[in-house]
Amino acid sequence: MKYLIILGDGMADYPVEELGGATPLDKAVKPHMDYLASHGICGLVRTVPEGVSPASDTANLSVLGYDPRIYYSGRSSLEAVSLGIELEVNDVTYRCNTVTLSDEENINDCVMVDHGCDDISTEESTILINELNQLFKNDNLNLYPGFSYRHCLVLKDSSTGANLTPPHDILGKPIKDCLPKGENGRILEQMIRLSYQYLRHHPINEARRERGLHIASAIWFWGEGRKPALPCFAEKFGCRGAMISAVDLMKGIGKCAGLDVIEVEGATGTINTNFKGKAEAALNALRNGCDFAYIHVEAPDECGHRHEIDNKVKSIGLIDQHIVGPLITALKEDGEDFAILLLPDHPTPIRLRTHTSDPVPFALYRSNDEQDGQVAEYNEKSAASTGVYVAEGHTLIDLLMQK
Repeated sequence: MKYLIILGDGMADYPVEELGGATPLDKAVKPHMDYLASHGICGLVRTVPEGVSPASDTANLSVLGYDPRIYYSGRSSLEAVSLGIELEVNDVTYRCNTVTLSDEENINDCVMVDHGCDDISTEESTILINELNQLFKNDNLNLYPGFSYRHCLVLKDSSTGANLTPPHDILGKPIKDCLPKGENGRILEQMIRLSYQYLRHHPINEARRERGLHIASAIWFWGEGRKPALPCFAEKFGCRGAMISAVDLMKGIGKCAGLDVIEVEGATGTINTNFKGKAEAALNALRNGCDFAYIHVEAPDECGHRHEIDNKVKSIGLIDQHIVGPLITALKEDGEDFAILLLPDHPTPIRLRTHTSDPVPFALYRSNDEQDGQVAEYNEKSAASTGVYVAEGHTLIDLLMQK
C-alpha cells in the first residue's frame, strides 16, 4: 500500500463577496479533487487544537500525526533545522522576514506593506542578511540567510517569552504597537529599527525601486522557538516517507521526523511554483523505496494573505491539474493499492488575510475501497454536509494508514 498526503496550504476559506458568496474551492476547476471526495470519505477535521495558534507549523504537525500540544517547540526552530543550523538546547530561534514597510522618516509611523517584499530573490536577500549580520553579530547572536524573504536569528543561551506578531497578520496596518516586547524584546526591536535605517537606501533596494518592486526596507522577527524533538515517523508508522515542499518550515518538520526531504527545482512557495515537479518527485519517491509521501503546496496560502482572489482560485486548479490528477493516473497505472488524503492545513480567508482555526475539509480515498460518495464536490459545504468530523487532527493520519 502506498500513502500520499496532498496539502494545499490555506486552501479553505469563507464565502467571498467578489465570488458571489462562493469560496475559492467552490469556484476552482478541480475534477480530480472532486473525484477523491465523491469516491472516498469526505468530512471536516480540526487540525488546530483549541487554544493553539492557527499557524502552518502547528497545523502541519497535526496533519503529520504529531499533536502540537505535545511536540510544538516554535516555528523558527523547525526552519533552523532545515537550514542546517546546529542548535543547543538553550538556544532560542526566531523567524526573520525581510519586509516592506511604508516609507516614513520615523519607523513608528510605518505600515506593514508586504511580508515578503514581492518574493525577493534569495540572491538579493542573502546579501542583505549577511551585511546585517556583520552589524549585529556577536558571540551570542547570529543571523542566517534562508530562502527568499525567510531567514533565521539564533540567540545563544537565552530565555524565551518574547511577545511577537507575524508580519502577515498586520498587512496594511500600523506596526508601532506590534514591535517586539517581552523577553528579548528590546534587542529584537533595536535590530528592526537599525535595519530600517540601513536597508531603505541600500543599492539592492534602489535597484528594486527602479524595477517597480517592493523593497526590503526592514527585518521582522516572529515565531520564537527552541530545538525541536519529534519521534521518528518510520518508527511511528512503520514505513519510510518523503517530504516535498518549497518552504523551510516543512523541510524542517520533515528532517525532524526523519523523512527524506526532496528538493524540487523551481519550487518557490508561490503560485509560480513547479507544481508538476512536486508530483513527479512524490511519484519517484513512492516508486523507489518510500511508502509515504507528503506534498505541501504553499500557493493558496500566499494568495490568501495577499488578497489575490483570482490567483487563489487559480492555484487550487493548478494543484488539481498538475498534482492530484497526474498522481491518481500514475498510481493506478502502477497497479499497487494506494490511499490519498487531500486537505488544507488551515483556512486563510481572503477577507481576513490571515489564518483561522476553523475545521477544514478533507477527502480520504482508497483505490481498493472506492465509495459511493455522499458528495459530488470537494469543498467546505460538501464536507460539512456529511456529518463526518475528526476532532483531533493528529489522529486523521491514523485513518489514512489504517492504524
